[in-house]
Amino acid sequence: MDVQSWSVAAIARWLHEQDEVDPDTLRRLAEDRRAGVRRAVAQWQRKKAQEAAQRARWEAMTAWERRLRAEGFVRIAGVDEVGRGPLAGPVVAAAVILPPDAYLPELDDSKKLTPRQRLDLDEAIRRTALAVGIGLATVEEIDELNIYHAARLAMKRAVAQLAPEPDALLLDAMTLPDLAVRQEAVVKGDARSVSIAAASVVAKVARDRMMEAAAHLYPQYGFERNAGYATSEHLAALERYGPCPLHRRSFARVQAAQLAMEWS
Repeated sequence: MDVQSWSVAAIARWLHEQDEVDPDTLRRLAEDRRAGVRRAVAQWQRKKAQEAAQRARWEAMTAWERRLRAEGFVRIAGVDEVGRGPLAGPVVAAAVILPPDAYLPELDDSKKLTPRQRLDLDEAIRRTALAVGIGLATVEEIDELNIYHAARLAMKRAVAQLAPEPDALLLDAMTLPDLAVRQEAVVKGDARSVSIAAASVVAKVARDRMMEAAAHLYPQYGFERNAGYATSEHLAALERYGPCPLHRRSFARVQAAQLAMEWS
């Protein structure tokens, strides 16, 4: 096939469709006198380098899952929570079981992704996963138990939603002592395990949607923009209007706002 005799546009289209190109053909195209052909080759090479980097990162992030499968575990769930830091709203957890052949190259710690990337990945994860579970702990439970134990409760509820049940858990830097299942606490797990990263994305998208819905009930706080976190906009509204039923009374800044409203 004499690719070099083709037009620049035809060569560019052909390269775009190729997963592999014979090294000799690629060398001859890279030396073509036409600048457009050389640019097409360079673009294809950049694309292949990016794909290789994504595949290498995926392989590194599946090491925990592969080790557990080598030990005989089959249904490995990643578990993560979001919403420990906000002044308002629930803490939300997700549990996700991915199949062994899953490949979601864009998947990463949810904090590193744009809102659009999280939404697209949430859909892809739900299409790919063997099971997805969501759990939450309410504002009242956060105030009663403290945020750490409320986060654990949300995670246990997320795991309980999985069908089929998991036979091993990968969690972000904690374990769930009440669950009689093999568990691994992975430090910075949402950046080191694909299962935990998937759970972080699903939990983040779910919680953001809850806070967007809450913004219709309490529009003065801008929950659709700040998700309950202590932004300057949120703090100014808290000072002006005081806390609403979604604010965590056990948090110092909310307590201060409540006292200020009572004293005014």
